Amino acid sequence: MARISNTAKRIIFGRAIASDRLGDTLLPVRIALPVFASDALSSVAYATEEILLVLALGGLALYTGSIYIALAVAVVMTVVVLSYRQNVHAYPSGGGDYEVANENLGPNAGLTVASALLVDYVLTVAVSISAAVANLASAIPSLHDHSVLIAVILILIIAMLNLRGVRESGGLFAIPTYAFMFSIITMIIWAGVRIASGDTLLAESSEWTIKPEAQYTGIALAFLFLRAFSSGCTALTGIEAVSNGVPAFRPPKSKNAATTLALLGAIAISMFIGLTVLTQITKVKVTDHNYDLIGLPIGEEQKTVIAQVAQAVFSNFMIGATIVSIFTALILVLAANTAFNGFPVLGSILSKDRYMPGQLHKRGDRLAFSNGILMLSALAILLVWAFNAEVTRLIQLYILGVFISFTLSQLGMIKHWTRLLKANPDSQDRSKMMRSRAINTLGFAMTGTVLIIVLITKFTRGAWIVCIAMPIIFLIMKAIKRHYDKVALELTPDLDEAIALPSRVYAIVLISKIHRPALRAISYARATRPTVLEAVTVSVDPNETDALVAEWAQREIPVTLTVLNSPYREVTRPVLDYVRSISRKSPRDLVTIYIPEYVVGHWWEQLLHNQSALRLKTRLLFTPGVMVVSVPWQLESSERVELDRKVVAPGDVRRGTASGPEVATSYEGNKD
Repeated sequence: MARISNTAKRIIFGRAIASDRLGDTLLPVRIALPVFASDALSSVAYATEEILLVLALGGLALYTGSIYIALAVAVVMTVVVLSYRQNVHAYPSGGGDYEVANENLGPNAGLTVASALLVDYVLTVAVSISAAVANLASAIPSLHDHSVLIAVILILIIAMLNLRGVRESGGLFAIPTYAFMFSIITMIIWAGVRIASGDTLLAESSEWTIKPEAQYTGIALAFLFLRAFSSGCTALTGIEAVSNGVPAFRPPKSKNAATTLALLGAIAISMFIGLTVLTQITKVKVTDHNYDLIGLPIGEEQKTVIAQVAQAVFSNFMIGATIVSIFTALILVLAANTAFNGFPVLGSILSKDRYMPGQLHKRGDRLAFSNGILMLSALAILLVWAFNAEVTRLIQLYILGVFISFTLSQLGMIKHWTRLLKANPDSQDRSKMMRSRAINTLGFAMTGTVLIIVLITKFTRGAWIVCIAMPIIFLIMKAIKRHYDKVALELTPDLDEAIALPSRVYAIVLISKIHRPALRAISYARATRPTVLEAVTVSVDPNETDALVAEWAQREIPVTLTVLNSPYREVTRPVLDYVRSISRKSPRDLVTIYIPEYVVGHWWEQLLHNQSALRLKTRLLFTPGVMVVSVPWQLESSERVELDRKVVAPGDVRRGTASGPEVATSYEGNKD
């Protein structure tokens, strides 16, 4: 069975990669772009729609404002891309916003950024996958009732691909990402050609109208436009992932990361503005609720904005609309891959700094941070289930964390350049630093302003959940750090601390019956030459105990056998009481418990053996001055498993051969 499971693992995830081949997994720009930019590029698929959904609250007359809002978002994106190009040159180690804030603003600011990013990465997966399912359902309406199940399956597939390694998953994801870019750009060009030739492009909802929820004027109208702007800023999500993933780039890392950022910004802005313009030309209508869209057939669901635009543009070539829908769904699925690259790397850095469990710092067989990938998958699935895979509900939680990290990162970069300027007298270097500081200052001003807008406009619509989740994560990471620091302090010996030897060693071999594992444990215990050695058995059945005592005498085993009475047929308590009585009599003695251990080859055999001793050993671990030693004995089934793993000469295999003992922190005893 072990051989079968190992083979299946290699087929699904691939062969293990040696640590010295880490350089082979590094990404060139052509692969890094789809790996790290898919989130920002995919935002094109729903950022315009989110703007229109908010403007629809005030009626159709406000739709013309979507162009101006999209241009404002594009300006912010340009500034943020330029700002992060400074980040990747200054901090190429992969810590990204967390490292920038931690080094320049202090640990609390760093943890605040880390909390925001962790929340954002989980939301990136949940939002992207849910949006992908929504686009699929626009093409295949029967999928609406199975949205959550499909979303969970897609998350598991992406997790599995990422467990195979960044380089391999990047290669798989490159084709759909480039295909999406090509399909959207082709759609924009195709629309331009048709308009120039005199064709009229109208969406299926062009003749429908919108029932406004209220009349907005004055401050209320301004607030609505700000809310639409904050929703459109979802287009900026994913930009920070490049700065967190600099170590995954091929050398020169910083230069390649900066190039990827520039390409990301240019492509995403072009597609975003182009799609927003097309929504006005095709007169697309969308609303939060179906009943507000007058003209929508009863029982039908609204199609996504990008699906309606594609059908209008490719009305004379419907295969084109289908292709756009397919690749839009794919890019939204792959957008989650950005988080699957960012979350594990950030988790590893936080783990190294002792803010997260140590397991997140280690790479798996394929040199991916497997534990981080699994944690992200579990959290995203939980979120998708809790919000029923509804994009509109999830999107309200989305960008708050992003702009918290944006703002603190830019503030940290301002302090970074200010510190370097004070220490560097070279005029040429100072000129470059001052230019970089100016860019980051502009970035701080813009992202800080957007953060305030997002917080005000989205707080009551779900962003309050993030405002609660972030402090909780912050406090948890603080608690983990305190625990690790406390344990390290407790375990660190003083420079003059002597190694104290026990006055005596009191050895006890636990016996349930006389068999080969028990005799092996007795032999090993004798070989260690303890001060006192005795065998201990618990009398649960008087007849069995009498038979054991008789056989002990018959075999003339040169070790004292002590029988502990147990009127209530317990095994654990009598042994614990006996061991504690020895410790009370001689506190300076070291008590060593030897336990014969069955080593089995099948999981179901483990259920049939060793359960009583497992409970006993768990209790013994909390008894001061006691050491537990396992003496393993391989059963025939375990040897067959070992033979499956490697070829062994027939003469080297002996049934029932006992291996050497080992000191263990966990064990399986021989109480059956």
